[in-house]
Amino acid sequence: MERLHLSWEDLLQLVRRLAEALSGEPFDLVLGVARGGLIPTALLAQALGARNILTAAVMFYEGEEALPEPVFLQFPPDVLLFGKRVLVVEGVWDSRRTAFAVKARVRRAGGVPVVATLHFKPGRNRVPDRPDFYAEETAAWVVYPWALEAWPKGSYPSGCLRPTGPGKLPRELLPGPPCWRSQHGVVSRPHRALRWGL
Repeated sequence: MERLHLSWEDLLQLVRRLAEALSGEPFDLVLGVARGGLIPTALLAQALGARNILTAAVMFYEGEEALPEPVFLQFPPDVLLFGKRVLVVEGVWDSRRTAFAVKARVRRAGGVPVVATLHFKPGRNRVPDRPDFYAEETAAWVVYPWALEAWPKGSYPSGCLRPTGPGKLPRELLPGPPCWRSQHGVVSRPHRALRWGL
C-alpha cells in the first residue's frame, strides 16, 4: 500500500481546510477520539476558537483479536453531551468502526454528532456512514508527523514501559523502542511514570 508521509506544515494545511469548512457550523463542544484524533482536535479547536474540549478512547482489539463490540475505555458522561451539538474529531476515517461507534454513543447520550476527519478513505469504509467533513480523500496509508515512524532516529526516550495486564499501570522499564505497544495503548515519557512511582 502506498504511504503518504505528512509534514507538520501539511498537517496545518489540512487543519486550515477543515476549519474553513467548519467555520459556519454551530457546535457546543469538541470531542477528540484518542489516539489519532487528539493532535488534530487540539489544532482544530485552536483554529476554531473552541474551548470546551472532551476526549474519548475506544478499543476494538484485544491483542490481535477483534472484539465483538467496542470497549469504551474513556467517554464523557451523558450529561455533558445531552442536547449538545458535538464536533467529533478523528485523524482518518478508513474502516472507521471507531468514529462510527463514537457517533452512535453521542447520539445515545442525546447529543448531535458532527464528524470531522483529516482523511477519508472511501474504498476502505466498512460502515454505512461517512464523515460529515474531511480535508482530503486518499487510498494511501497516512503517516502523520506524530507517528513513531516519522520521528527522527535518536530523538525519543530509549526506555520502554510494559503493561502488567489489562487495566493495570505499567511498572517495568525495558530497553528498546520509545514506548510500549499493546492492546492497552502507548505510554511515552517513561521518566515521568517512574518519577511518580507507578
